[in-house]
Amino acid sequence: MTDYLDLALTYGGFTSLDKVYLARKLAGLTDQQKLDFITPPPSVINAYFAEIYQKQSPEAATDYYLNLSCQLGLFPSQPSFEEDKPFVRLNLSGKSFGFAYVNEAGLAQVFSEEKVEARPQLLFELAQIFPHYKVFVEEGVVFMKEMVIDEESLLPQVTDYLLTDVAANEDWVRISGLNQEEVVEAAGCYSGQLYAAWSGRTALLYIKQE
Repeated sequence: MTDYLDLALTYGGFTSLDKVYLARKLAGLTDQQKLDFITPPPSVINAYFAEIYQKQSPEAATDYYLNLSCQLGLFPSQPSFEEDKPFVRLNLSGKSFGFAYVNEAGLAQVFSEEKVEARPQLLFELAQIFPHYKVFVEEGVVFMKEMVIDEESLLPQVTDYLLTDVAANEDWVRISGLNQEEVVEAAGCYSGQLYAAWSGRTALLYIKQE
C-alpha cells in the first residue's frame, strides 16, 4: 500500500510540520488525486533540476527527475506544453522545449512548444546538455536515453576525412570530430539508426548498422 504521506514528505516539498495538514487533505481522495495533490508544481521541479544540474552534474539532475517521475507517476502518455504532467523546460537555439520521461527505464521524450524539425544540430545541442545520454529520432519524435556501447571493439576505419574519425565493428559505427557538419556528412555513407552524443568538444554519431 502506497504511503502518500511519506511520498509527500520525501518528494513533494512538504515537511514534518505539514503532517496533520496533509493527513486531513489526503483523507477521502482517490490515489490519483493524492498524487496530484503532493506533486510539486512545475516551477519547483525546474528549480530543483537546475540547481542540481549546476551544483552537481547533468547526470545527478536527470537522476533526480527520473526518480521523482517514478515515485509520483509523472509519465505522460503524450508529452506536450499543455502540461498535463509537469516537465523540465529547455531552451534550445532560442526556442522553448521540454523533456519528460515516458517510462521507468529512463527513456525521455523531448518536445517543442512550436513545431520544429529534428535536425542534427538540435540533437547535438541536446547531447551537449546531457552528455551521458544518446539522442535519437524515431518517427519524427526526439528521444534520449543512456546506452552502453562497447567502445573498445570499435576499430579505426580508413576515410578521406581529415578532421573526422570513423571506427566500427559488425554492429556499430562511431563517427567523431570537431566539425559537426563533417560528422553528419560522413554518416551519410552508412545506413541505420543514428544516435547523437557529445564528449568534450567532440561531436559523435553512433550508427546501429542494419
